[in-house]
Amino acid sequence: MRVSVIATVLNEGESIRRLMDSLVAQSRQPDEVVIVDGGSTDGTPEVIGEYADRLPLKLLIRPGANISQGRNYAVSEATGEIIASTDAGVRLDPDWLRNLVRRFDEKPETKMVAGFFVADPQTTFEMAMGATVLPHVDEINPATFLPSSRSVAFKRDAFLAAGGYPEWLDYCEDLILDFRLKWLFGPFAWAPDALVYFRPRETLGAFFKQYYRYARGDGKAGLWWRRHLIRYLTYLVATPLILAAAVISNPIWALLFIPGAAYMFWLPYKRLFRMLRGKPGRVWAEAIAWVPVIRVTGDIAKMIGYPIGLVWRLRNKPPNWRKL
Repeated sequence: MRVSVIATVLNEGESIRRLMDSLVAQSRQPDEVVIVDGGSTDGTPEVIGEYADRLPLKLLIRPGANISQGRNYAVSEATGEIIASTDAGVRLDPDWLRNLVRRFDEKPETKMVAGFFVADPQTTFEMAMGATVLPHVDEINPATFLPSSRSVAFKRDAFLAAGGYPEWLDYCEDLILDFRLKWLFGPFAWAPDALVYFRPRETLGAFFKQYYRYARGDGKAGLWWRRHLIRYLTYLVATPLILAAAVISNPIWALLFIPGAAYMFWLPYKRLFRMLRGKPGRVWAEAIAWVPVIRVTGDIAKMIGYPIGLVWRLRNKPPNWRKL
């Protein structure tokens, strides 16, 4: 079957070479690579164009297109029966595409395949970031997993049946498509060996912005309201009550923070300790200290972003994506 790889980009500069070089190095070469540029002003299209003699490349310029619009346009211009999606800012494992496509070959009735992505940290902070926010492969339940469009493949007919990416949504758009595909065709085939290496955000400010946008997208789409409610209750109700009880009544009340901290930080530290093996002590100390800062920063970003997304949803009344 003919296979098209798609991606959207915007002002990736020289960093786009990580993706392009890893596409050139694929053990199973794509039949075409369709990249939509949303109007870069930093020379990104020119860098991509340098690979035209090494890849079956189709570069499309669509100024102002958001991620959903760009991906839908890329699929509409692609000619493959199988569409493999990835993203700027990642590095593909050499066997990424081979391992995605292999699931379709093994079971021709397969409609979509979920790949996986792992942290590719360059600094101690990024290592702590990856451990805090990215799951380890052994934590994944394939039956319920919703893949990122950094590493996923689907048949064109399935994509069209699901309605494509929601163009009214600027973030969390891949989750909406995942839900609709699962409702139509069942769980994704699981390809944990179809790996993408994703560099976490380089600064705390960039991470805050990222998670604010994710939560705003949740609000716009009406996603995960229970999770967000629990977060508000934890930070705005339970934490102040425990502090007040410890100060006014008895300091022993502060012990209630212990199970809460264990719940919040157990998995991040479990992942982090795997990553820290063989590292010097100063790296251990710095990474361990960053985890609670990153976790709390992400939670604050989500608590700010989610209601802004809800207000947008009430004002704009987007389509009901739950209707197939």
